[in-house]
Amino acid sequence: MSFLPSIIGAEYRDGFRIRLTFNDGTEETLDFSEWLEGPVFEPLQDVAYFRRFFLEGSTVSWPNGADIAPETLYEAATRERRSNKTLQPSSRARR
Repeated sequence: MSFLPSIIGAEYRDGFRIRLTFNDGTEETLDFSEWLEGPVFEPLQDVAYFRRFFLEGSTVSWPNGADIAPETLYEAATRERRSNKTLQPSSRARR
């Protein structure tokens, strides 16, 4: 069975950024502006409305029914870590 990410905590930061905590302990602040396209996300382009998010069904949701899959958010949260690991010199290279 593969890992199914769930969001267990979310805290507004600023603009369109939310600090997320996942069920495996991963924490990351994500800028949601990249996902705010299309009719269902149009109301979220207003920061006051964006800030009305809540957790439902293991992800971030809004009163108009908009949500973003937790798998998408987890991928974004861990993407930077994975790319940073590939850029880090190995312990052998530092010797």
